[in-house]
Amino acid sequence: MDFAPSARALEYRNRVAEFIAAEIAPVEQVYAKQKQLPPEQWTVPPVVEALKQKARDSGLWNLFLPSPFAEATGQGPGLNNVDYAPCAELMGQYALAPEIFNCNAPDTGNAEVLLHYGSATQKQRWLEPLLQGNIRSAFCMTEPDVASSDATNMTATAVLDGDDVVINGQKWFSTGIGHPNCAFVIVMALTDPEADRHRRHSMVLVPMHTPGMDVKRMLSVFGMHDAPYGHGEVHFQNVRVPAANIIAGPGRGFEIAQGRLGPGRIHHCMRLIGLAERALSLALERSTTRTAFGKPLANLGGNRERIAEARIAINQARLHVLHTAWLLDNHGASGALSELSQIKASVPRMAQNVVDMAIQLHGAGGLTDDLPLAEAYTAARSLRLADGPDEVHLGVVSRIELAKHRHSQEPQHHDAT
Repeated sequence: MDFAPSARALEYRNRVAEFIAAEIAPVEQVYAKQKQLPPEQWTVPPVVEALKQKARDSGLWNLFLPSPFAEATGQGPGLNNVDYAPCAELMGQYALAPEIFNCNAPDTGNAEVLLHYGSATQKQRWLEPLLQGNIRSAFCMTEPDVASSDATNMTATAVLDGDDVVINGQKWFSTGIGHPNCAFVIVMALTDPEADRHRRHSMVLVPMHTPGMDVKRMLSVFGMHDAPYGHGEVHFQNVRVPAANIIAGPGRGFEIAQGRLGPGRIHHCMRLIGLAERALSLALERSTTRTAFGKPLANLGGNRERIAEARIAINQARLHVLHTAWLLDNHGASGALSELSQIKASVPRMAQNVVDMAIQLHGAGGLTDDLPLAEAYTAARSLRLADGPDEVHLGVVSRIELAKHRHSQEPQHHDAT
């Protein structure tokens, strides 16, 4: 593959960079301070909607949508994964940025689910306003009482009852459910315990505030609530919605989950490259302007080597992500199965290490909300669990490698000539 960005990718990258520098970076501190002040943290500042409108007017909207879907919905420029990667990297540098361009998780993943599997009615009711940025959404999969890294473990139930489906159970770390504009959730739940283990579950669209649906609490991660999106614990008690709210029909939940997570994983990794770049930039500024024992910090305690290692690690990760994006564009998810797991296992660890180095150079101040580093560390560390923990992805990679090895050891039979 050619790692040089296409003219189109370069154009959009430059436009996103200019927008972030002019519109988003100047309001970062104001936005960050609001997130520290309950109950204001669970509201959306007027600047957010104003910036979203500016981004839409600038044609920097729904950049994550690949070409066929962009054309079908009339939304976004239709960038492929390789061309979107530099834009997503820039968005990863500022926590506020992804929503401004309508490219934030979990909405992108939920949009892709509806694009791939949703009915015409579901698309009209939920997808269109989501792509317009008028509503937000959440994804309810993880449960507190089972190992949720195995999607077939989910015990919350979605039982068909005539023309309805009735949902019972508990979910947690349902990202996005704290946002005041969250209008619906997608729930993965058990429909038929007697079916094949990959056909037991369904995904169901549930409007917020449906009777019996209760957001019990917002969970903190390292003491942070990730406002205004949040990670909620949600209880469903006899929640009744039309059976038509089941996405693609009963028993398709596992299939949809696997399809949803592929693009989501690579998008997270794209943004993490930007997160690491921002951390390294802050580390460079700190280490060259702060002195101790008569020397700049950069010249003390092996810091030059740490800076060099960070640069090497970021560049390696970027090339790995771009290669995976290229495979995804040219061979689909099945042709990038190992690589998707490779980057999901390696890139969050890289970002975590780079951010940790930057925190160390900033001393105690790096642990505070005065800088974006503590939030960045929380995000990187969390993504070693979200969308599958490291161990799951390493297991996928090793399984594929072992299968290739076994195949290479099998006798090769040739027809006699």
